[in-house]
Amino acid sequence: MKTIEVHQVIDNARFTKFHWMVTWLCALLLIFDGYDLFIFGAVLPVLMKEWSLTPVQAGALGSYALFGMMFGAFIFGPLADRIGRKKGVAISFVVFTLSTFMSGFATTPTEFGLYRFIAGLGCGGLMPNAVALMNEYAPKRLRSTLVAVMFSGYSLGGVLCAGMGIYMLPRFGWQSMFLVTAVPLVLLPFILLKLPESVGFLLRHGQDGKAREMLGKVAPEMRLAVDARLVQADVKGAGVPMLDLFRQERATGTFMIWMSFFSCLLMVYALGSWLPKLMANAGYSLGSSLSFLLMLNFGGVVGAIVGGWLGDRFSLPKVIVGFFALGTVAIGLLGFNSPMPVLYLLIAIAGATTIGTQILLYANTAQFYPLAIRSTGLGWASGIGRTGAIVGPLLGGWLMAEALPLKINFLVFAAPGLAAALAMVVFIFRCRSPRSEASAMAPAWAAAAPGTL
Repeated sequence: MKTIEVHQVIDNARFTKFHWMVTWLCALLLIFDGYDLFIFGAVLPVLMKEWSLTPVQAGALGSYALFGMMFGAFIFGPLADRIGRKKGVAISFVVFTLSTFMSGFATTPTEFGLYRFIAGLGCGGLMPNAVALMNEYAPKRLRSTLVAVMFSGYSLGGVLCAGMGIYMLPRFGWQSMFLVTAVPLVLLPFILLKLPESVGFLLRHGQDGKAREMLGKVAPEMRLAVDARLVQADVKGAGVPMLDLFRQERATGTFMIWMSFFSCLLMVYALGSWLPKLMANAGYSLGSSLSFLLMLNFGGVVGAIVGGWLGDRFSLPKVIVGFFALGTVAIGLLGFNSPMPVLYLLIAIAGATTIGTQILLYANTAQFYPLAIRSTGLGWASGIGRTGAIVGPLLGGWLMAEALPLKINFLVFAAPGLAAALAMVVFIFRCRSPRSEASAMAPAWAAAAPGTL
């Protein structure tokens, strides 16, 4: 009986319309996710005025969704390893969409914060599972690029949020920004129909027929022999304890990944929550302040795609180090007087090297962990990183309350970039992917007859 290692087939597959479908479906989901995550920063100046919030209260309110994201990542990452990534993604999508919609009916900060917490649970669950699914089906030579293209949907959601805010906030009020989020629910049947299940999950649960069907879509030029047995090199038992993240020389890599996630998400959410308000305080109009948020997310799209392209051609961790170093400089310079074109350029670079780098961190993490614990690894990294995301809005609120000079605010926001760069330097020198040996193995199907598996 022939033995076929499924991930060797996927790693060496040519790019097909199936890969496009998975990429754009996941990107579409992350557009909605990104809209939800940046909506607070867009409406914050209006909410502070309407509910008479102090900067500290506003920072705390912005952290509610991020607390939810932390718990959502811890819950839905490991859960998806048991119920399947497709179900995990669908449940997360419904939770955050309905909760974001309900936020538009909130009449008090407490009610608003509760809805934002529940929405965060869904957002925190969707991200790691979408990344894990994309990473699993992407051919090895294009993996970083496809994950980056997929995750650019997150930044496009931020662009959409800022653009809609410029038009809708003055005309229809802040509630309208939340009420429109019910529209994506009409796409749920299509997503459930077209989004594939993890081939690894199918094999672990004895669904060989469906796994063969998935492999046929991934590599349509191959014909799977009827007597061929599908195997996975890194399959484990059904139970996947968190301690597996520290076994087989993964401990240092896990800690450095967590530190990078924490630092990067702190910068992302400090900027995403407070950039419009900081710029409004500096004398810019609400429309201009929101245009800065739009440019931040536009930079994130470009940074993710360029970074993914570079990561597939060079070393992805080294690209991440370079992005963190550049981002630290760009954010630090935002607080100094600059001509408007230079200011927009610095904000775009800041977006490319914070939002874009966070996307690259997801791709790097997915490649570091073996399949059986990939959702768990991504979920825990995202969950630990959410503590940084929680700190970001709180830190911004404290800085605003202290009425510090604008340059001090941005210098504080830039400092975590240096810590993240150092963490990734340690990752490069002390770690290597536990799958590197498996990746170097000759394909299990190499000896099969041409065109037959």
